[in-house]
Amino acid sequence: MHKKPTLATAMTPFPYAVDADAPIGEADALMKRHDIHHLPVTPEGQLAGVISARDLADRDTREWLVRDVFQPEAYVVDLATPLEDVLTTMIERRIGSALVTRHDKLAGILTHVDGCRSYLALLNEYFPPPPDDVVA
Repeated sequence: MHKKPTLATAMTPFPYAVDADAPIGEADALMKRHDIHHLPVTPEGQLAGVISARDLADRDTREWLVRDVFQPEAYVVDLATPLEDVLTTMIERRIGSALVTRHDKLAGILTHVDGCRSYLALLNEYFPPPPDDVVA
């Protein structure tokens, strides 16, 4: 019997985050160092929004702070939200991430890459690759 993936199994738990008063160069360096494209923005530990690599494109990283360019209207969902609801909303809104909370605290982030990773795992579960000793 196959188990339906949940938001908790698909998301990246305990994501890196950046303070709103940090220079955008710090956010850019953090994203590059960890090969990610979205960072929750957490001034004084409180969730305020998200900044993406797209928000940083074509900006002089010496002159801007995260608070100047981040998206305060980020898509925020509770951990109990069904994965298919979150993915549907991301598709409809054409957004690349959802910030996941538990008891109103940041618990994770679901990105389009996480969605693809989950889908690939599901495909491999339903259609496992042939054993290595099978000749085509």
